[in-house]
Amino acid sequence: MPTDLHTRYMDAHRTWAAHAADCGTCTTRPDCPAGAPLWERFTRLQDAYLTHLRTRGTQ
Repeated sequence: MPTDLHTRYMDAHRTWAAHAADCGTCTTRPDCPAGAPLWERFTRLQDAYLTHLRTRGTQ
């Protein structure tokens, strides 16, 4: 699971970054209808992955 979670997290980042690079509205924070869901997915997966890393050390 961690590898899959990391892969999905990195894919979400690449997808958002590709969008942001071509979007005149999205710079450091997406404020457009297309960028907002991409940013949401990236941050949700990032949170899940970082939580996994934190809890892995306490088990």
